[in-house]
Amino acid sequence: MIYWEIFLAFFIPGILGYGGGPASIPLVENEVVSRYGWMDVQQFSEVLALGNSLPGPIATKMAGYIGYEVGGPLGAFVGVFATVAPSLLLILILLSVLYKYKDSPKVKRMTLYVRPVIGVLLGIMAWRFFGESYANIGFFQTAFLTVVSYLLMEKFKLHPAFVISGALIYGGFLL
Repeated sequence: MIYWEIFLAFFIPGILGYGGGPASIPLVENEVVSRYGWMDVQQFSEVLALGNSLPGPIATKMAGYIGYEVGGPLGAFVGVFATVAPSLLLILILLSVLYKYKDSPKVKRMTLYVRPVIGVLLGIMAWRFFGESYANIGFFQTAFLTVVSYLLMEKFKLHPAFVISGALIYGGFLL
């Protein structure tokens, strides 16, 4: 029964908390503090402060911690799953609808319009990364990493994960 309560405590705010983790925090507080009484306001505020101090989405960190406190490792899993379940279900539903109409001329036209937009957004992001890299480590290092990465991926067909790992190691030791 406790796992069902953990699931509901995080699934309901996930559905109603439009705007992501920060928008669902008051809803989670209502469930955890007022409805189930697993924590008082002081304990919840400490969990919130801890969640804000760590990288990543706040809602899943809080769900994992509170779920663990209430139901152990399985409670942590249930809490995190319940937090991501509304988005997961919506994506599956949308993908099934998209798959159903994949041969529709309107859907094909829509994907034709979306592809260039994604390309431009990725280009803008790469340009910003390049500019920030140039400002932080200088032209020579930026140009070196760019050229070596390009050659490793395009000429030697090295997987991007290895190139990223190599760049991280290079930056960690030499920069």
